Amino acid sequence: MPSASQFDRHTVTLHENERQRCEVWTRVMGYHRPVSSFNIGKQGEHNERVFFVEKTARLPRAA
Repeated sequence: MPSASQFDRHTVTLHENERQRCEVWTRVMGYHRPVSSFNIGKQGEHNERVFFVEKTARLPRAA
């Protein structure tokens, strides 16, 4: 099934045979490794990760 992307009013359509896998890397104990090299258990842990999003700190308004 083709997928399409919009770039400045031009549509680019890719067929499945034109696509390639995206290799995902993650930081583990101070160095980077591709997730594909993880064992099945570590890949499961990676899929369950929840990313931390910190809210913006604001100063209280002066009265």
